[in-house]
Amino acid sequence: MKERIKSLTLALLVVCSLVQSYFLIYQLPGSDPVVKTESDYVRTENMGTTVEADKLLFPAQIAIHLGKERHTVFYPDSTFYNLIYSRLKGRQFDGFQRNSIKNIDWADIRSNHIGIELQFGGGVPVALLQKVMQIKPDPLFEGENVNRLLIYNAGPQDQVRVFFFSSQGDVVYEATKADLTVQDVQQQVDFGKDWVPYTLENGYYVPEQSIDIVETGLNIDVYTIEQMQRSLFFDPSITRYIREKDGSEIYTDSKRSLQVKQDRNWINYTDPAAPSAGENSPSKNVLSAVDFVNQHGGWNGKYRLSRSDGMDEDRHRVAFQQYFGTGQFGAFPVIDLSTFHYGMITLEMRQGTITGYERSLIYGSGGTWKKEVVSLPGGKELREQIKRLKAESGIANLYPAYLPTQVRGGILLKPMWIAELENGATRVLN
Repeated sequence: MKERIKSLTLALLVVCSLVQSYFLIYQLPGSDPVVKTESDYVRTENMGTTVEADKLLFPAQIAIHLGKERHTVFYPDSTFYNLIYSRLKGRQFDGFQRNSIKNIDWADIRSNHIGIELQFGGGVPVALLQKVMQIKPDPLFEGENVNRLLIYNAGPQDQVRVFFFSSQGDVVYEATKADLTVQDVQQQVDFGKDWVPYTLENGYYVPEQSIDIVETGLNIDVYTIEQMQRSLFFDPSITRYIREKDGSEIYTDSKRSLQVKQDRNWINYTDPAAPSAGENSPSKNVLSAVDFVNQHGGWNGKYRLSRSDGMDEDRHRVAFQQYFGTGQFGAFPVIDLSTFHYGMITLEMRQGTITGYERSLIYGSGGTWKKEVVSLPGGKELREQIKRLKAESGIANLYPAYLPTQVRGGILLKPMWIAELENGATRVLN
């Protein structure tokens, strides 16, 4: 009898020991285990916020076509921009038909018809655009990236026509069943009647008057290298440190590497051995990129999906551009410069898995030290500046933006006109 009790007691002690070991290793049910695989990352505290993908999907600008070669432009977060975009997000688009872009005179439509044009810049996958707009599933259309949406009243037959432009530049998709009336379009166009007049010139818009933007000085802080290491490496304690001849620093665990340019507070993280997910869907690539940023640095401010394109058959690039704005003036993109990287988050991936990640370590810490309304020139003065660029290349786009400069007080965001050239270059107009 005593031997049996001893055996039972011993067995109970062994079980208790196993249970205790389990909790020591895995903590409590529902919490993160201490034992992790190399594909896991540690979320760093006190870094940026997380966002849902739909918050990053909005037009770079909305052009209003008033007919008789009259136009105006609304920029993100301005009152009429928000009103028009929120209304269109509630409308339904269905019955897609594919057409060649060459079959219609688009310059004539923009100049002589009443309409609204949402410009998305580098292109948005339709599967993602469905998250913010009521676009019915359509196998003909779902695999596309679109860079603009044109809605206009088609003359006296009381008809609204809706076209989604492929970012490839060769085809458009007409939504033949759109939940819009001529009166709907007219009401939204009327918002632009008393706004700054713009002229359409070879695909871009030139204001005939100066426009006001707030020059702003931001208070800033900087993520530490230790924070980024803890966020991006499985075990930061085993990383090696290498100093390059150009002054940049590299931290590596033999699989991943984190390059830091100290003079610019900029990081370039690469993980070439990351296991691929086996699928190269543009929409899933963007969602993967958003999730990655959410976990590794987060977002400090307002960002827009500005680019989503294939680099080759297996690789894809996704870029998010920071926007900044105050009140009634709207929000404008912050330009990333070769001499001062700030305002852009770029990711590269292979078949859905992140292999590259670039971003600034600088972020706005809250509050400003300067706010001053400045006027960007329009009309003749702006055209004179544009004329100087035409010898270099044709102009593809023209828009106001913030030029960032790091100064003693923090970051100075100075409003400037930006010209994107047809040869791919970007120029700042003084």
